[in-house]
This record gives sequence, C-alpha cells and structure tokens, in this order.
Amino acid sequence: MCGDWSKAPAWPVLRCCSLRFQNYRARFTILDVAEVQRSWIDDLVQGRDPLERAPSAWTNWVVSGRCRPLKAVRSIEHRKRDEQLPAASGDLAMVSAIHDFFRARPHDFERCAASLARMLIPDIVDVDVTRPSRDGGRDAIGKMKIGRGHSAVLVDFALEAKCYGIGNSVGVREMSRLISRLRHRQFGILVTTSFVDSQAYREIKEDQHPIVVVSAIDIVDILRSHGHGDADAVRRWLITEF
Repeated sequence: MCGDWSKAPAWPVLRCCSLRFQNYRARFTILDVAEVQRSWIDDLVQGRDPLERAPSAWTNWVVSGRCRPLKAVRSIEHRKRDEQLPAASGDLAMVSAIHDFFRARPHDFERCAASLARMLIPDIVDVDVTRPSRDGGRDAIGKMKIGRGHSAVLVDFALEAKCYGIGNSVGVREMSRLISRLRHRQFGILVTTSFVDSQAYREIKEDQHPIVVVSAIDIVDILRSHGHGDADAVRRWLITEF
C-alpha cells in the first residue's frame, strides 16, 4: 500500500481490507527437449523470429497446440533388507517366537502364513493349504473377493510361506518358484519371517510380477494391529491357533 494512512479516515482502511484477491493455479509442462541452443534464446531476447531456430517440440506446441512433454523414467523401488526387518528388540522377539515355534515343523508355518494373509487382506474369502506332496509349487491357494454383492468377482492367488531365520533371505530361486506357478490372472503372496534379498525383490518389481511381499516387519505390524503386541502374546496366539 502507498500513501499516508495515519491521516486517512477509518473507512478507507475497512474498505481496502474488504477487497478480494483472486487465487490462481498454474500448471507447467516441461517439453521433451534434450538441448536448447543459445542462438534461439538470443533470437527471443532480440525479438527475432522465434520459430527459426526453436526446438521442434516448442515449435510443434506453438503451431499446433500439441504438447510433447518430457516423461521421467519410472523408478524401480524395492525395499532394502533393513526396511523389511524390525529393528526394535521386542519386534525381533515376536518374529523369533514364530520361527522357533515352527522350527521343527516348517510345513505347519503355511497355515500360519495363510492366517497372516487373511489378517492383511480381509477380503480373502478362502484359503486352502495344499498337501506337501501335491502343492504344485504353491503352499496355499485362495480367493479374494473384489466388490460387493452380486457384482463381486473372485480373484485367485497363490501363497508361498518361508519360515526362515532373520539372517536367511528369500532369494531368486524361491521367488522364481512362486512366479512360475502363478496362473493367468492370479496374484501371489509371499510370507516370510525373514526378508527378500535385493536381486529377487528388484526382479519382481522390474518385471511387474503381481506379488505381495509380507516380510518380518510386516508380520509384526499385522500381529500388532490384531492385538498381539509382544512375544508372549504371539506365543499364546500360536499355541491357540496352531
């Protein structure tokens, strides 16, 4: 504002403060131009023909109105080891309780993994743990319901369970086993008390395999959200359910 408001009557101040200021939103697009010549910038500054030495993407936008934007390459993100394992001692104890409970009978962990999958995805309506000799490479198969009522559809999935110690990762071989067993329009769920190593995790992301990874830290979060907040509670749950 300009002027000496100390000598002005009160009403101009009120009137000024009641003015509305319009907000604007601007959207900017970066054109797909790898290099801009200095000579073109000089043309713009000097007021010469802006199209003579302009980049083709800019010329096309000016003449036709069609925009060719620069597209960023999609980054492939996968969780690292530390992001899949719990750090707190209490959380580690919860995972160790599960591993120790099934250490002598790792096949029984498949039922536990199926229960964890149900907790994680409430829309799972059926899970069938397969027999060890006839699992077809899948520890369990199931169906998840999408939608409600008569319009709902069922989507099949295959589940793989790996009851590993914290230092033993799920590698490419185990992940390839699950991927190779996925049928058309199926997705996979991998549940492990450990973590998926970097190469295997990167491959499922790069190749866009429809696989849900449930690692040790995810198991802790799932159990906590269902009222099993420490190692003793987890042991009670295990004894009761399995």
